[in-house]
Amino acid sequence: MTSSAERAAVEQSHKRVRAYLGGQLVADTRRPLLVWEHPYYPTYYLPVGDVRAKLRPTGESRHADRLGEGDVYDVLVDGATAERAAVRFPDSATTAVHDYVRFEWGAMDEWFEEDEPVYVHPRDPYKRVDILASSRHVTVRIGGVVVADSHRPHILFETGLPPRYYLPLADVRMDLLRPSDRRTQCPYKGTATYWNVLIEGTEHAGLVWTYRTPLPESQKIAGLACFYDEHVEMTIDGQPQEQPRTPFS
Repeated sequence: MTSSAERAAVEQSHKRVRAYLGGQLVADTRRPLLVWEHPYYPTYYLPVGDVRAKLRPTGESRHADRLGEGDVYDVLVDGATAERAAVRFPDSATTAVHDYVRFEWGAMDEWFEEDEPVYVHPRDPYKRVDILASSRHVTVRIGGVVVADSHRPHILFETGLPPRYYLPLADVRMDLLRPSDRRTQCPYKGTATYWNVLIEGTEHAGLVWTYRTPLPESQKIAGLACFYDEHVEMTIDGQPQEQPRTPFS
């Protein structure tokens, strides 16, 4: 059992949340919990009474640092099974989750908040994304080679991360970029596609990304390119920037 100092933060959400598997409704609730199992972002816990799927015990357990030991279940709907895709913590020191179940996000086919799809994880009510047009002079170098030079960035400020400078493609050395198969998703911005950067015969993988069709709240960055500050040499208004330390470093 976890100590009180280690208990997960829990907050009631007022959004209607639904999860689907194989085209079938797994759960539909108007009283989900947001649970911070770790400090980075929350996950949804749904009332057991609002689960439509069958939960079949596996006899296995799963540990969560802030919740303790949980019971693992298979999730069954007509025509589809997601093995080990649900967990309950009926004996957790965080008593608020006792009658709730967490479904593995990636094991479900679709998640909805109200009638809009949501990706990767729930939106954190304490995380904000602001995108501001700017006239700062941004220069990006890799191995001393200038790969982007712009006076018209859009700066994306996201809680907990360094500012990201999104640049017009016309201000980027497109001749140095090579398409990548990499794709990532963000619950605030949508699906990003990536380029590798070829510098003097060396290919630097996945350093540049763009959101071709971002989610409505992030439309200002549509079609702009962004570099991982953690792995490039960036100068802002003539001042070299220290590479930030983040989970992407």
